[in-house]
Amino acid sequence: MAEKSNESFERLLLLLGRLNYTWTNTESLLIHFIAGLSKTTKDTAVVIFLTLNTMRARVDLVERLAKMDSVEDAEREAVLKLTREMLKLSKLRNQYNHSIYAFDPESGAASAILMRIADRKRDIKVGKATQIDNAALTEVEETISRLSELNSRIWDTISVLNYPK
Repeated sequence: MAEKSNESFERLLLLLGRLNYTWTNTESLLIHFIAGLSKTTKDTAVVIFLTLNTMRARVDLVERLAKMDSVEDAEREAVLKLTREMLKLSKLRNQYNHSIYAFDPESGAASAILMRIADRKRDIKVGKATQIDNAALTEVEETISRLSELNSRIWDTISVLNYPK
C-alpha cells in the first residue's frame, strides 16, 4: 500500500510541474492583452506585467482595461470570458502550490494540506486536507488539459483582435 501511495505522490509531483509550466505559459499571454487593451507595445506590456507580482493583480489589470469605455463590447466580452476561465483554473494550481504535504506513517498515504486560514463567524479553520488519490491526480490532469486548450483560445483571440505579438 505504501509503495502505491509513493507512486501516486511521485506522479503528483510530475503533474504539478506540468501544471505550473502550463500555467506560466498561459499567464504570460496576459502580456498581449495588456499591450492590446492599453494600446502600447509588447515591451511596455512586459514591464507592466513583471511589475505586478501576482496573477490576481495581472488579471485585475486586464479586466479593468477591458471594461474601459474605449473597448468595444465584443472585444470586452472575448477578453473577460477568457480571464474568468483563467481564474477558475487558478484555484487548483493555488491549492497545490500553497500546500504542504504529509504522509501517513502506517499506510504511506499522501495528502496535501492547504496553508490557508478560513475565517468563520466564531472560529477559524486551518489546513484543509486533500488526499492524493486517483481522483486528485485525474483532476490535475484535466486542469492541465483545460489550461492547454485555454492557451490556444487566448492565442486565437490575440490574433483576431490584432493585439501585439
